[in-house]
Amino acid sequence: MLIIFIIAIIALIIVVSNIAVVQQSRAYVIERLGAFQTVWGVGLHFKVPFIDRIARRVSLKEQVLDYPPQPVITKDNVTMQIDTVVYFQITDPKLYAYGVEQPMAAMETLTATTLRNIIGDLELDQTLTSRDVVNTKMRAILDEATDPWGIKVNRVELKNILPPREIQNAMEKQMKAERERRESILQAEGTKQSQILVAEGEKQSAILKADAAKQAAILKAQGEKEARIMAAEAEAQAIMQVQQAMADSLKLLNAAAPNDQVVKLKALEAMQKVADGKATKIIIPSELQGLAGLAASAKTVFETEDPKAE
Repeated sequence: MLIIFIIAIIALIIVVSNIAVVQQSRAYVIERLGAFQTVWGVGLHFKVPFIDRIARRVSLKEQVLDYPPQPVITKDNVTMQIDTVVYFQITDPKLYAYGVEQPMAAMETLTATTLRNIIGDLELDQTLTSRDVVNTKMRAILDEATDPWGIKVNRVELKNILPPREIQNAMEKQMKAERERRESILQAEGTKQSQILVAEGEKQSAILKADAAKQAAILKAQGEKEARIMAAEAEAQAIMQVQQAMADSLKLLNAAAPNDQVVKLKALEAMQKVADGKATKIIIPSELQGLAGLAASAKTVFETEDPKAE
């Protein structure tokens, strides 16, 4: 009875130990008597005790291999240190298990040789500026080479490109000179824009000054015009008043019925006023000459008597 119980326990242990549960994104490669039997996917599986065995457990997730920097030589004989990152995924567990011994080591060696071949066809400047080209070429070559191993290469990235120290110093000097050149260009452009703004401001100021002077001249001319108009109007009014006064005096004179002597005396007074002006020659009518002589004689007599009276 005890022996049967022990046998049952051993049998149960054997059965339980040969039950396997495959998780998501994983696959098991099963061998039977040393030969490939099948690939287990996700789910519950049972293998035959002592006959079947799990040869390899494979992850179907995307994996990353970060390789250390390795020396490569460019076309112009410059040695650089370049490290790469490879993103890959196992698509065929059977090929991955039986395609090549140590697939990860094989991928590392293949990546290094492929990188040397590609960089060897490029010069230093092309290597530094053509990362995308190098990445694309490496991915295509590695994907094709690892296809018999059940591996699909999704991406390849050049993480760091380190040229020799003397080249780095030269590149830094070149970058510094380029930055200084751009700074000089920006300063010159700023000075140019500043001068343009100053000139534009002076132009606007000159235009405003010219407009102000124009408006002042127009206002001055308008004022002078109005002043002349007012002066002319005042002169015209004065002439009208003088004419009116003369007309009134003639009316009064006619109303008084003056004789010829009074008229001649008035004419003589008018001639005297004319003589006080700027005229250098005065023509006296004949009928006034006698009266003018009489007035002159009378003036002489009065002037002679005045000293005696004193």
